[in-house]
Amino acid sequence: MEEILHEVPVKTLTMAPLEDFEKKTPLLTAGDRARLNTMTIGWGGLGTLWGKPVCTVYVRPQRYTYGFMERSAYFTVSFFDADYRAALQLCGSKSGREVDKVGKCGFTTAYAAGDAPYFTQARRVLVCRKLYAADFREEQFADRALAAAVYPEKDYHRTYIGEIVQVLQK
Repeated sequence: MEEILHEVPVKTLTMAPLEDFEKKTPLLTAGDRARLNTMTIGWGGLGTLWGKPVCTVYVRPQRYTYGFMERSAYFTVSFFDADYRAALQLCGSKSGREVDKVGKCGFTTAYAAGDAPYFTQARRVLVCRKLYAADFREEQFADRALAAAVYPEKDYHRTYIGEIVQVLQK
C-alpha cells in the first residue's frame, strides 16, 4: 500500500539541504493543470529571507522548465526515495519538449497550494510561492575563474526564491 502525502507545518521542516539537493536529485516542477514540466536539480538552498521560510532554485534559460517557471506563481521541489532513481535519471536526461517525462515515469500529478503541480510518489514536497527572480551576471562573480569554468557559454542560471507555503510528506 502506497503511503499518502499529508501536510505538515512548515516550521517543523527538518532537512539536510547539502545532502538532499546534491545526492537525492529532487524534481523542480512548474506549470498548471493544462501543461507542466519537471526537471532534476542538484543546486538548491533552504533558509529564511524577509522573515519567511524560503527555497532557492536555479534554472538555465535554455531549459524547457524555464518558461514554466517564468509563467508560474508557484513551483514545487519534490524529493523521492532511492527506488525512483531511474525515473529521476530520465527526468534529468530528457527534455520535456520531446518526451512526456511524467507519463514515461508513471508519475501521478496532484496539485497543492496555488495549484502547484507535484507527484504523489514523492516522499516530501516543498510548495513554493515565487517571491523573486534574478539572473547570475558575469560581472558579479568574485571568482571569475568559477564563472569561466561553470559558464563557458555564458548561459547563466536564473535564481528563483520561493516562500515555502506548504510541506507535504509521507
